[in-house]
Amino acid sequence: MQFIDAAKIEQSLSYPAFIDYLEQAFRIGAIAPPRHHHTVPLADRPEATWLLMPAISAIPAADGKAPMAGPYMGMKSVTVFPDNAARSGKPAIAGTYLLLSTETGETLAILDATRLTVWRTAAASALAARYLARPDTANMLMVGAGALAPYLIRAHASVRPIREVAIWNRTRANAEKLASEMSSPSLKMTVVDDLEGAARSADLISTATISSAPLIHGAWLRPGTHVDSVGAYNRSMRETDDALVARARVFADTRVGAFGEAGDILQPIASGAITPNHVLGELADLVTARVLGRQSTEEVTFFKSVGASIEDLAAAIAVYENARHEKIDTKPD
Repeated sequence: MQFIDAAKIEQSLSYPAFIDYLEQAFRIGAIAPPRHHHTVPLADRPEATWLLMPAISAIPAADGKAPMAGPYMGMKSVTVFPDNAARSGKPAIAGTYLLLSTETGETLAILDATRLTVWRTAAASALAARYLARPDTANMLMVGAGALAPYLIRAHASVRPIREVAIWNRTRANAEKLASEMSSPSLKMTVVDDLEGAARSADLISTATISSAPLIHGAWLRPGTHVDSVGAYNRSMRETDDALVARARVFADTRVGAFGEAGDILQPIASGAITPNHVLGELADLVTARVLGRQSTEEVTFFKSVGASIEDLAAAIAVYENARHEKIDTKPD
C-alpha cells in the first residue's frame, strides 16, 4: 500500500495535463453512488460533519491507457470540525482518500485528500472555462485568497491567455501575500479594494469564498464575462446574485450537486428568478457536446461547482499511476 502526501501529489500533477485527463474522464464517466453526510454530535461543542464520497471506475484495465482505465474504486472521507482552530489550532477541515482495487478489494493507496481536492476543483473549473470563457480571455478577477485561489489562477491561466489577475479578499493582507507568491513575468498580479470596479473590467471572475451573501452582481458584468463559482458549498451560501444567474448561460459540474447543495442555484430558483431548466447542462454534457457551451462573444456564462466524486477518483488514479511510473517515493516518512 502506498502513502501519498501533499508534496508527492504536487510532484505528480500539472496543468494543463491534468485538465486534459479530467476532460477524458468526464467523457468516459464513472459509477458514482450517492454521497453520504453524517452529523457527528459532540457534547458542549458545535456538531461536526463527516462526508463520504465514493466512485467506481467504469473502464476495465483491458482498455489500456484510457483515463481511469483499470480496476479502481475510491472514496473520499472529509470531516468538518468547526471549532478546531479555537480548541486545538488544527484546521477545521481534514480529508483522506482511499484508492482501492476492484479486483481484490485491497487498499492500493492512501492520499492526502485536502491537496487532491484543490487540484481537482481548479481543474474542473478550468475545464468548464475551455467551453465557456471567451478564447481571448486575458483579465481575471480572483475573489478570495484561500488555499484554492493559487490553483484556480494557475489552472485558468493554462487554458486561456490570462495576462493580468486582480485579487480581492476581505483581509487585504492575505490578498497581498497571494499576489506576491503568484507574480511572474508572464502574469501581472494586483490587489484591489474596489470589487465592483474589478468585476466590471474582468473577462473571467473566479470566486472561492464561504460567503452567505452575493459578492458578484449581474449588473456589474460586461458582455462576454465568464463567472466561475466554486465556494458557497451549501444551500445557505451564495457568491452571486439572482440577476447574474438569470442573465447567464448556466452550467454545473453535476446536476445532482447543483440541485442538492448549491445556494447559487437553489436560491434563485426559490425566488422565482430562474427555473431548474435554466441550468442547461453539466460538465459531462459540455465535453461530449451534448449541450453546447458559449454561443457568442457577448454572452455571459456561469459555472457552478460543488464537487463530484468522479473528479476525486480521476485525480487519485492520475497521482497513483504517475507515482508508479515515475518511481516517486510513496513510503511513509
